[in-house]
Amino acid sequence: MMSQEEQPAGEGSPTAQAATDDDGMTWWYRWLCRLAGIVGGISCAFSGLWMCVTIHPLNTAAGVWMMLNAFVLILCEAPFCCQFVEFANAVSARADKLRPWQKAAFYCGMAIFPVILSLTLTTVIGNAIAFATGVLYGLSALGKKGDGITYARMQQLQQKPGGEDGTPDAPGPQAV
Repeated sequence: MMSQEEQPAGEGSPTAQAATDDDGMTWWYRWLCRLAGIVGGISCAFSGLWMCVTIHPLNTAAGVWMMLNAFVLILCEAPFCCQFVEFANAVSARADKLRPWQKAAFYCGMAIFPVILSLTLTTVIGNAIAFATGVLYGLSALGKKGDGITYARMQQLQQKPGGEDGTPDAPGPQAV
């Protein structure tokens, strides 16, 4: 059996586990984001291919950008689909080190650009799931929702003492 120092940095190592636990995402939410990224990549690929079959240059440019989005999404979220691309694991490892808000900004920005190039139903529908992936990562960047008891305590501490109409309960010194 190898000691802790001799083990390769993998899923069980403390450094890899600390890197994945820093963002505060649960395992099921992490898989939901990955699944949304894969489905968004497939949606972008098919819609991008459909957009490339046209004579309008902006539609073709939007279609090529959508296919590039599909490749990047699948490369970052499902590197096992790109096992014959030599740099797939390195790109995926770097993407996993990004914070959720960085992924959110990147994925949403990638999804908005083809819609700006060519505002058609195909680009909107094709990029909707890729944009939703960015929204999911953005929601995870906000953090967990607090419980009602904590918020009630905070509200009680922040309330000013006084009556219902806003006047102080105890009369202060008055000048006559």
